[in-house]
Amino acid sequence: MRQLALGVKLRDGATFASFVTGGNAEILSALRGGGKLVWLWGARGAGKTHLLQAMCADAKSAAYLPLGDAGRLPSEVLGGFENTGVLCLDDVDAVCGDRQWERTLFALFNACADLPTRLVFAARAAPRRFAWALEDWRSRTAACAVFHVRELDEAGRIEALRLRALRRGLQLPAETAEYLLRRTPRDLASLLSVLDELDDASLAAQRRLTVPFIREALEKSAKTRP
Repeated sequence: MRQLALGVKLRDGATFASFVTGGNAEILSALRGGGKLVWLWGARGAGKTHLLQAMCADAKSAAYLPLGDAGRLPSEVLGGFENTGVLCLDDVDAVCGDRQWERTLFALFNACADLPTRLVFAARAAPRRFAWALEDWRSRTAACAVFHVRELDEAGRIEALRLRALRRGLQLPAETAEYLLRRTPRDLASLLSVLDELDDASLAAQRRLTVPFIREALEKSAKTRP
């Protein structure tokens, strides 16, 4: 797998196997079935980044670049990646209105047209919702198969917590997962981050992830926040 020399690292657990499908079965089918031009959109924490990185993990030749970091990068960083088997560009909306970046994306799109390269984009909305500066680039985005990544319901969030816990060697009782849903931000990214922090705290304290321990840890964390 080709890696970007930009300090970008794929998450170890970002695979298709660890993605809780919920209402996104059609998306998984498209990504695993060979769709050449795909645009994913959805709220923060819905799983867009997970899916992009799972694409990379599943490919022999792939690259992942979050354009939310584009402010510190020249658009020329994409040069040469048209020859990558799978190219995943996250947070594409971060460069909306930047003519240089849009020109580069337009050129990349055209370069990939006659190649087997698969382009997978992710953003917070469908491409037609953005005020792109270049009409040429806007027209290219319209060629993508567009999918809404739907957030998980409560049962799906609990399953995602259970899978993350198993990956960390933990058993997560149902009552503990339900308590976390009631007492922490409900978006999946925040829930998983809290679980990771609680796991570290439980290791340090040599205690299991029981409801009393989590209550104590969350109260302690709240008191130390600025």
